[in-house]
Amino acid sequence: MTVDRRQKAEGGKHKAASKRQRREDRNAKVRMRPVALLASALLLWVFGQKVGPARPLEARSDAQVTEGRASPSPSAPAQQKAGAPTGDDQKHAESPMQMELAAPQPGTVIPLAKLVEEAEHNNPEILAARHAWMASTQVRSQVSTLPDPQVVMQQLNVGSPRPFAGFTNSDFAYIGFGISQDLPYPGKLRLRGEMAERDAASTRDHLESVRRTVLQQLKAAYFRLAYLEQTLGVLERDGKLLEQIEKIAESRYRVGQGNQQDVLKAQLERTRLLREIAMHHQEMWSVQAQLKQLLNRPSDAVDIATEPLTETPLAYASDELLARVRTSNPEISARYETVGRQGLEVELAHKDAYPDFNVQYMWQHTGEPFRDYHMLTFGIRLPVYRSRRQQPELAQATEELSRSRREYEASVQQTYFEVRDQFLAAQTSAQLLKIYREGLIPQATATFESGLAAYQSSKQDFESLLASFLDVLKFDEEYWHTLADHETALARLEQLTGVPLR
Repeated sequence: MTVDRRQKAEGGKHKAASKRQRREDRNAKVRMRPVALLASALLLWVFGQKVGPARPLEARSDAQVTEGRASPSPSAPAQQKAGAPTGDDQKHAESPMQMELAAPQPGTVIPLAKLVEEAEHNNPEILAARHAWMASTQVRSQVSTLPDPQVVMQQLNVGSPRPFAGFTNSDFAYIGFGISQDLPYPGKLRLRGEMAERDAASTRDHLESVRRTVLQQLKAAYFRLAYLEQTLGVLERDGKLLEQIEKIAESRYRVGQGNQQDVLKAQLERTRLLREIAMHHQEMWSVQAQLKQLLNRPSDAVDIATEPLTETPLAYASDELLARVRTSNPEISARYETVGRQGLEVELAHKDAYPDFNVQYMWQHTGEPFRDYHMLTFGIRLPVYRSRRQQPELAQATEELSRSRREYEASVQQTYFEVRDQFLAAQTSAQLLKIYREGLIPQATATFESGLAAYQSSKQDFESLLASFLDVLKFDEEYWHTLADHETALARLEQLTGVPLR
């Protein structure tokens, strides 16, 4: 019995010591909380001094939805009781969303149609292609005209190297003037002229292809910039919303209903938003530079601001767009002109097997006692090396014709694929936009609002609330990204088919 009492007494002492140790650990944690908060505030203050104050971003009207969701901030005594930083420390512990970011300067809102017109007049690639086409139109008359005639003067002396020696005493001495003209076989000049005309038509199609490519790049950059501007507003709005969530977590932590990890996670998410904003600003600088390059503007010109991005419905069926490929796509038209030119090349190779001609006339004047001479010469250039020249030339032209035909068909099939692909992308993105507008975004917003109310009443954990907030942010960004992709797909279809879709 004595042993049992002793064991029970020792057990009671051990339990009392364990309780005392746990109580001391809790007190130590409570004493360390102000130190941890002050250390976090100091780190944020140092980082804020490196980056500087933020330039406020233009938030979307959706930000009004988030106002009033968070509960009022706790009173000052409660803050002092929890050991939270106050005064200057509280000021320096502000969110990193307020740090300065190198954002492009706001410019004048310019409609896309006006930029398209400017690019058509100022883009150097379009101007270069236009000059190339104008130059090609001057070739036909050059290659379809007869070669320049040749004028000849001859002088023959008799008995002396001196000019006109023996001119009066010999009928062999004379001075002659002549002219000669090369005459290609009939049809050769016509074929060369038609080939040059085909080349000019191909160059014209190349001009149209360059123009459409530049305009498609311009539209894609414009839509990308509009997407970045819209999502910057989303990030700023959600940054303010996350600030409210952080304040709620802090208030719950100060009254002992939450933990410090929730506050730190909220601060971490706000820092991640800061990183996304910085990446958006970097991409905006890149897109602004691309737009200025396409418009041939100086690099230090005023930045461009876009109109609000809106959805454009697709008003054509896939078959209607595919039917326009062979007739309205400039690259296909250029390939078609190349096939026609190679057919003329084959015909010209057949003509080269026929001889060319030369006609020459000469008048020879002698001395007064003698009569003048009149000489007419007709020459033929015979293609005697057919096996080594004309036949290989014909074989080469035939192979080039086959190659151009295969390239034409390959280009048509490739364009068909791109039209189908872009049509499907536009159609799918339109469906996704409807899902985002009518399903995902309202559902995510409702889930977040419900979770926020539940978290304030201690009926939901912080992890679930943060997950629902990130869903709202993700779906909102995905919506604008999908909208930009939809408009870019329409611009690509315009380039491929020539059908105005916007």
